[in-house]
Amino acid sequence: MDRNHHSNMPYRQPSRQQSRQMSVDPHHEVRVVQQHYIGIDVGTGSARACIMNEKGDIVGLASEAIGLWQPETGFYEQSTSNIWRCICDSIKRAMQQGNIDANSIRGIGFDATCSLAVFREDTDEPVAVTGPKFDNQDGNDRNVILWLDHRPVEETKKINATDHNLLRYVGGQMSIEMEIPKVLWLKNNMPKELFDKCKFYDLTDALTHLATGNETRSYCSVVCKQGFVPVGVDGSVKGWQGDFLTSIGLEDLCQDDFKRMGGVNGVNGHYFTAGEKIGVLSDKAAADMGLVPGIAVGSGVIDAYAGWIGTVGAKVNLKGDSISSDVPKNHVSQAFTRLAAVAGTSTCHLAMSEKPVFVNGVWGPYRDVLIPDYWMAEGGQSATGELLKHVIETHPAFNEAYSVAESFNANIYDYLNEHLREMQEKADAPTISYLGRHFFFYGDLFGNRSPIADPDMRGSIIGLSSDKSIDSLALHYYATMEFIALQTHQIVESMNTAGHVISSIFMSGSQCQNDVLMSLMATACDMPVLIPRYVHAAVVHGAAMLGAKAASTDKDGKSEALWDIMDRLSKPGKAVYPGKDEQEKKLLHTKYEVFLEQIAQQKRIRTNIDEAVKGWKR
Repeated sequence: MDRNHHSNMPYRQPSRQQSRQMSVDPHHEVRVVQQHYIGIDVGTGSARACIMNEKGDIVGLASEAIGLWQPETGFYEQSTSNIWRCICDSIKRAMQQGNIDANSIRGIGFDATCSLAVFREDTDEPVAVTGPKFDNQDGNDRNVILWLDHRPVEETKKINATDHNLLRYVGGQMSIEMEIPKVLWLKNNMPKELFDKCKFYDLTDALTHLATGNETRSYCSVVCKQGFVPVGVDGSVKGWQGDFLTSIGLEDLCQDDFKRMGGVNGVNGHYFTAGEKIGVLSDKAAADMGLVPGIAVGSGVIDAYAGWIGTVGAKVNLKGDSISSDVPKNHVSQAFTRLAAVAGTSTCHLAMSEKPVFVNGVWGPYRDVLIPDYWMAEGGQSATGELLKHVIETHPAFNEAYSVAESFNANIYDYLNEHLREMQEKADAPTISYLGRHFFFYGDLFGNRSPIADPDMRGSIIGLSSDKSIDSLALHYYATMEFIALQTHQIVESMNTAGHVISSIFMSGSQCQNDVLMSLMATACDMPVLIPRYVHAAVVHGAAMLGAKAASTDKDGKSEALWDIMDRLSKPGKAVYPGKDEQEKKLLHTKYEVFLEQIAQQKRIRTNIDEAVKGWKR
């Protein structure tokens, strides 16, 4: 695939009125065809495309499963060639679904997981990341180390041992899921002559590169996941920190003004904030996608950040029963009060602030990644959807409950929610939460990301019995939801104590459909939870808004503010308010105190045991 084949067509951004197609029928009647924007979302398991019209409505949506290889335990790899094919197929299907004319597409926006993509600097071809030969033996172009790949254990320890100042912008420690540890692993394991020919991208930047041929980088990618400190922050001069890279053994990347990482902005590289126009769709990319060349392409973002874009711009009227669009225009300052919770297998928590706010166990603050001069913070729960799945499927009553759910043509979560209501009625309990009053589940089975930032944290239960019934399964399931809600409260409390002003939670992802969990979240956190119109497509909807911003660029390079685009194109949804039962609030407050004690107790016990076995010969 020739990734250097650029379009030579001149591109001029039309006005909004001009950009509507004028179509003439055989009877000479003129009709106006809406303009459209494409959003591309590349997750861990699939590539998704949506077509959004100028009112913000999704009129086409399609996805394709992408390849995932696991050569060893803890190693996860993908291929930009495979991902690109899936993107193109998804676009074609979404266009067909909405019966969209290719000439109506004005802009394209991308988001993707924060994975590392590797190409040859001289030929622009993919470089295999599979050791020990790194020779693409299977022909799959496996040039992506996925975000959840945990191969660079020692490299991550070495990086964090530097105690470099930039680490304070990633919660004090660089995560093994970030990209610099993976680059260092490649240097330590790849033949030197091959490593010296490699250039590195965040996956989102790799996709915009394939779309345009340009070597641009997104601030969202490099600041959040690659140790780039924006110019002017803490005295940063070039963005990339040469002393840091040298101290960890990546001095090679400092050569030619960091060219292999994207270069220095305005010198030998270009960096853009979310949605800013980085170029136009090339002839080759347009042919692959079934589109026309010259379409504006926006600077991409990490997938969770697209979830922020796709949710927090909705107009809200918290006095009513739902999110309403019949309120005055939002101001960007309202974003400071809104926490975006992008929930799936895990949950990512994103908040914006006007000034930098440092929070222990929360990544950031990151400047310029979404809106120029504003700061983002990123917290997270290591497992939420995965935790619910694990607790349910490992309970002795799972098979029985699953069979009953199937007989009612219901999913296991809806069935268990209904079973909890039946248990409440049978026990004449005032609330579902009352059923679990003597059951205490702490669920960091996969370690803790925020706000403790301790990968060694594990789960604990107080109140375990020998009951193996569906009632017991429902109680364990409820306790898991309660844990997720209480931990969300802990994260919000930690962020607000440090200086954030969060007063509402804007959810996205499949967990939004769980009414029991959403009600628990609102009551435990004592703030409204907002559910988006497009529960399953909020992230890709946000990516389409990046395309709309790119398309708004005029001949002087100026474009509509991203917040204004979010305000204009976000759709109203539904609000879930905290429960009004004062006794339930008191119960959850007391259980939160137990939750905190379970954390302190686990840490204390672990320290005592480690001290007891210290010096034990093994």
